[in-house]
Amino acid sequence: MTRRLSVAERLASIEKDALLADIAKHSEWDRFLVEQAVLHFGQRYDDFSCNDLRDVLPELGHGYLGAAINALRTGGIIAHTGRMVPSTQANTHAHRIAVWALTDKGRAIAARRAARAKQQGQAA
Repeated sequence: MTRRLSVAERLASIEKDALLADIAKHSEWDRFLVEQAVLHFGQRYDDFSCNDLRDVLPELGHGYLGAAINALRTGGIIAHTGRMVPSTQANTHAHRIAVWALTDKGRAIAARRAARAKQQGQAA
């Protein structure tokens, strides 16, 4: 016998599904922007948080940056440093967010992209 969901659980599930649908609507361009920002910050700084990224990215929609960061973590591009910082986003009331760093895989990707950009700049 399956357990029946409470009204609150059903509403939370509907809200989660709507958020996931909104995140899925984002374009490849949004994903590319997040990846570029992560690789840029990872090359320039030892670590970074979503606070840093939000300052340079356009508004991506509720939850998209977190989902993109999670995908980069899952892909082995970034790793959690074990540190947390307070969010600077007003509506979060300074809840704690993760501090990230590029992995060896992420640094290799960033180096390849930088070399390709330099090569393209010399060819122009």
